[in-house]
Amino acid sequence: MTDKYAVLGNPVHHSKSPLIHQSFAKQYSQNMDYSAELIPLNGIEEYLKNLQSLGFMGVNITVPFKEKVWELIDNKSEFAALAGAVNTITIQEDGSLHADNTDGIGLCRDLTHNHGMQLNNKRILLLGAGGAARGVIQPLLEQEPAELIIANRTVSKAQNLVEHFTDFGNISATGFLAVAGEYDIIINATSASLQGQVPPIPATAVTRKTFCYDMMYSNEDTSFVRWAKHQHAFGSIDGLGMLVEQAAEAFRLWRGIKPETQSVIKLLRT
Repeated sequence: MTDKYAVLGNPVHHSKSPLIHQSFAKQYSQNMDYSAELIPLNGIEEYLKNLQSLGFMGVNITVPFKEKVWELIDNKSEFAALAGAVNTITIQEDGSLHADNTDGIGLCRDLTHNHGMQLNNKRILLLGAGGAARGVIQPLLEQEPAELIIANRTVSKAQNLVEHFTDFGNISATGFLAVAGEYDIIINATSASLQGQVPPIPATAVTRKTFCYDMMYSNEDTSFVRWAKHQHAFGSIDGLGMLVEQAAEAFRLWRGIKPETQSVIKLLRT
């Protein structure tokens, strides 16, 4: 019998998750099927109740349901509990749901394993204070950077995140225009690239030693990646690798196997 998995979202037709997980399954001859399920905007709660009866062993959650699912599931990993959002659900043998968030692990793995970046003792600037930023703060702080600065248009939102994660490391908040100094790594967790825009931070934040990372991804350079290249950053890349790495962590949680990711990233790039 084939094990069933899926990504739940709205819209979801554009999702690369089925291709990614089917590629993982092929690597290890896993008998599993992974589909993309379009869920009505007001239908996620009812769908979650029926996951086991529908035959699913696990699902991924994408926009716009990550925060709503967080509210609906009590049994959460520490990452999910602090992130305020869920992107991975495992259906337990008794039918209960266990929620996790693999986004931060995916980001850190892409930076460290795929791009050779050391995060320890580095000065990191995280742009944005929304759900995408919140989901990666704890994993970033676990890498023990020298400092993690959250910059946002509304400083109070960034400060709220600082208060939430202050026990995990050296973290502070600022506004976009008030960003000061130079950074080893700059991570764009805003959706500005989707509109072809860039957060209005000073170009002086970037040096020839700065690695710039956009959590958004595209078939062509995102606006943030183009901006970073224009500032002669040491490196600049989009978040496609993060997408694959967070999926790999979900696959590991479900199947007990950590899949190889480089070939899948290459497949998506081409």
